[in-house]
Amino acid sequence: MHRIDTDPSHPLFDTVATRRIERAALEACPPGTLMDRAGLAVARLALALAPHARRVWVACGPGNNGGDGLEAAMQLHLRGVAVQATWLGKPDTAPADARQAWERARAAGVPFAPGAPQDLGPEDLCIDALLGIGTAPRSGGHTPAPVLHALLQALHTTRAPVLCVDGPSGLLADTGSYLPGLAPEHPPSSARHTLGLLTLKPGWFTGQGRDAAGTVWLDGLGVDTAAEAPSLWLAGPGPSEPRRHASHKGSFGDVAVVGGEGIGARGMGMTGAALLAASAALHGGAGRVVVALLGGGADALTVDGQQPECMLRRFDALALERATVVCGCGGGEAVRAVLPRVLAEAPRLVLDADGLNAVAGDAALAAQLRDREHRHGALPTVITPHPLEAARLLDTDTAAIQADRPRAARALAERYRCAVVLKGSGSVIAAPGRTARINPTGNGRLATGGTGDVLAGFLGAVWAARPEGDGAAFEAASAACHAHGAVADRWPAGTTLTASALARGLTHLSG
Repeated sequence: MHRIDTDPSHPLFDTVATRRIERAALEACPPGTLMDRAGLAVARLALALAPHARRVWVACGPGNNGGDGLEAAMQLHLRGVAVQATWLGKPDTAPADARQAWERARAAGVPFAPGAPQDLGPEDLCIDALLGIGTAPRSGGHTPAPVLHALLQALHTTRAPVLCVDGPSGLLADTGSYLPGLAPEHPPSSARHTLGLLTLKPGWFTGQGRDAAGTVWLDGLGVDTAAEAPSLWLAGPGPSEPRRHASHKGSFGDVAVVGGEGIGARGMGMTGAALLAASAALHGGAGRVVVALLGGGADALTVDGQQPECMLRRFDALALERATVVCGCGGGEAVRAVLPRVLAEAPRLVLDADGLNAVAGDAALAAQLRDREHRHGALPTVITPHPLEAARLLDTDTAAIQADRPRAARALAERYRCAVVLKGSGSVIAAPGRTARINPTGNGRLATGGTGDVLAGFLGAVWAARPEGDGAAFEAASAACHAHGAVADRWPAGTTLTASALARGLTHLSG
């Protein structure tokens, strides 16, 4: 058993792949072996997390996830822990292994009760073994059975730490969204832990899954998963190499930032977005950074005299064919006029924000974006939408995007023939023909204006320093997301992280 951290890459397996792994393991082991191992693993982690717990309440569903919980309750009881179990199953309908686990727990003297103790607190521990990766028993339609709903409410609102057995109950293991009627009304206030059994599931690391799963652990139960291809990967950091002494600024590429519409008839100006992207490119190690402000944008040195390294250019003077172009940050309506040339000439393009909105609203621009793969080869575009921009690009709504973020990212990659960073909690990185990745770094400190512009500029710098190749865009996107989030993870607790501070805090990646 080990804790999942953000450094190495980890394979993720969806429900279908996990079921295949489980079936093969069940065929290779004597009956009950996997449940015995799972129950013991849960009990060991429970003792490690709460060695002095006053009480442990184990909520057990009617299926094999509940059987794992019953085994854990027995193991804890035999070790002298004050355990109380609640079981939703029935002996005559439970799966064979779960029924046997119930019989053993009852024979060992585990106390059973119909619901949670009334006064659970921080000195106690709850174990959620209701559903795991299964779906909810229903009382009809989309309404969860009342008894299940009551137990879930107790788990969602308890002040005690919660250990989820193979996933938080009600959270879809493949998507990170909840089944209808099973989501908590408010974010949990107590510590959350999830023990993955056999495999790690993608839904724990994206969307609502990160808050629901909390700290994730894995116990493979002695089963080899090498024969099954991962459904996704939990991305690790990109390679980092020291800069060679015999380097010059041309060794690390040029980044051209196109955006930052100035104050116009609407009384709005967004030059700051382009300057944030440029700052991120500078701090990300780009050899040279040029900025083209659109629509009468103010002089960059007047707006931000702390960054004289940024070279100001008129858009019509940019040599787009020699740069990695970051386009759209604060571009407003002005970006529409320049986007045809950017799409035609930029050999490497990071398209963000208003650039994406322009593509979503213009069929000709969308077609030109798709055609870039044939024009430039080697996957020449990375798009970086947030969920609303992704919804516009896929002609749907934000709820549909968030309901299955990995699927949405793959759909964007296929439709527009590019690498994709679908931003949000657990950003998803996808590209045609590649196994998608989920970024494990970052936190709520990034929920502030300008951090997306910083990611776009930083991604441009990471990509500019890489040699040509089919995987350069995808790998640069993955590495940039990891480093961008890692700055937020290292940020001192209790202090605000602004976008400009984020840009200055970025770690240079030269790999």
